[in-house]
Order: sequence, then C-alpha cells, then structure tokens
Amino acid sequence: MDARGADGGSSVASSARRSVGSYLDHLTVERGASANTLSSYRRDLERYLGYLASNGITDLGAVDALTVGAFLAALREGDAEHPPLSASSAARAVVAVRGLHKFTYADGQVACDVAREVKPPTPPRRLPKAISVEDVERLLDAADFDQTPLSVRDRALLEVLYGSGARISEAVGLDVDDVDLEERTVLLRGKGGKQRIVPLGSFAAKALSSYLVRVRPELVRKGRGTAKVFLNSRGGQLSRQSAWTVLRSSADKAGLTADISPHTLRHSFATHLMEGGADVRVVQELLGHSSVTTTQIYTLVTVDQLREVYSTAHPRARTN
Repeated sequence: MDARGADGGSSVASSARRSVGSYLDHLTVERGASANTLSSYRRDLERYLGYLASNGITDLGAVDALTVGAFLAALREGDAEHPPLSASSAARAVVAVRGLHKFTYADGQVACDVAREVKPPTPPRRLPKAISVEDVERLLDAADFDQTPLSVRDRALLEVLYGSGARISEAVGLDVDDVDLEERTVLLRGKGGKQRIVPLGSFAAKALSSYLVRVRPELVRKGRGTAKVFLNSRGGQLSRQSAWTVLRSSADKAGLTADISPHTLRHSFATHLMEGGADVRVVQELLGHSSVTTTQIYTLVTVDQLREVYSTAHPRARTN
C-alpha cells in the first residue's frame, strides 16, 4: 500500500499518518527498535491507517475503543484484500496499534489512550517440542562418535543441556567455579540475573568431568585465559551460535529429522521429568520459571499419554 492509497489521496497530510511517523521515529531513536521490528510495525500500522481511512478517520483523536476493537475483528475475519490473520499475527498488529495510541497519549497528541483496554487475542497454547528419550540418547551418542577433543566437548555440552534443562545462554555462560562435580550440581544464571543450583545426573557429570580433565586444559592454552567452561577451538568462550551448530550437527549425524534446537533439549528435559512423575513445582524450580503457570504447559504433554492409557484400560472407554 502506498502513501496515497491508504486514505483516498489525502493520507500524506493526515494527522493520523503524521502520528504514525512520529511513533516509528520514537521506536527508532529512543527505543532502539531493530529493522525487523520497525518493518513489522510499519506494515501493521499501514493497514491500520487504511482501515481508519475507510471509515473516514484521519485523526487519531477521533478514534474510540470500539474502532480499535472493530479493527481487531477485521484482522481476524479478513476482507477482499487481506486473508484472515491467525491469533498470533493479529495480536502482533494490535500490539503495534496499542503502542501507537499509548505514545500519542503520552505525547499529548490525544486526550486519552483509547486502545488501552483492547486486549490482543491469546494465541492457542502450543505443546513444547520434545523428542523421545531414545532420540535424546541417539543425539548424545552422535555428538562424540569419533572421540576427538572437540567431540568430547560437544558431548559434555549436550549432556549439560539435557541433564540440567539449562537455556543455551546459561550453558555457554557457565564458569568453572559454577560446576561442583563432587556434589554433581551446576550454578545457572538465568533471566534477570536470577541464579539457581541444578543437579546433574551421573551421565552428564561424567561427560562434563571428562571434558574438563582431558580437553579444556588444552583449549585454554590456545587462548588468553577465560573462566568459561565451554571453549571454542581457539580457547575463547563458545558462542551461542556455535553451540547451536554443535546441536544441529549432532542431530544430522544421529539421523534426526525433527527440527532440533537448543530449546528442544530443555523442553525434553521438562517433558521427561513430568512423564516420570515429577511435581510441576519442582520442574518450575529446575527450569527457573518465575511463575508455575509457565511450567504448567508441560502438564499438557502428558494428557495424550493419559488418554491413551484410559482408552485401552477403561471398560467403558472403547467403542464397539
């Protein structure tokens, strides 16, 4: 949509368009928004301007909450020019519109924030992606199949990710002093600087010990000295991107066709704990979730298993 097409030829001079321009400048200069974010917001707000123009509105001061709500409904229903948006895509657009109205209110351009009470649609909760225990074992075995020094490191990294449920940033951020092999624990630093001590299983502890004793000293000598546990071939800290590459390479070697990411092991860690009977609040502590609500999505993973057992075991569950 070009500038003139949004509101019948007068959009360039419209008050609403100037407000959008000021808001995007604010996101760029004061909020440091990324190019992708700006592109997404600009696209969503162009559509919003077009919707307002089709209803004869060229000034955000003339917008009320019903108008914003109707725009949300139009996003979900679609029209001749636009297909219906999913809940997540519509939510993204509404976030942009809410941000625009909040900005213009704070900037004194309008008398009130009319979009404040319009809530974005809640996307359906999706089950976390997890792989089976058998696939995890194949993945771990593939990591150090050739037993080179770096493959020993790779095995230790993946064992820690799956054995502790660590986020990838937490794993590559580990310092040597954060590891207690005698107690078989690691100290993880999570979001917001929160710390938690997580136990390691015997397999993870053994793999980590092997790496720390046999491989890491040689890697350290190639670099300038660092306290980080996981190092690259030059002796520096292993990056998140390199850790992702380690996982992807191991998945390929293992012949796993599923879309595997570092978070896959974290999801699998939680899912397998829940399937093994772990209490949701224990899993919450292990994952470092601030709210148990975030963790409870893993309880949904086991519902299919419960349903399968029920359907085969209960005398009134089977169909004739």
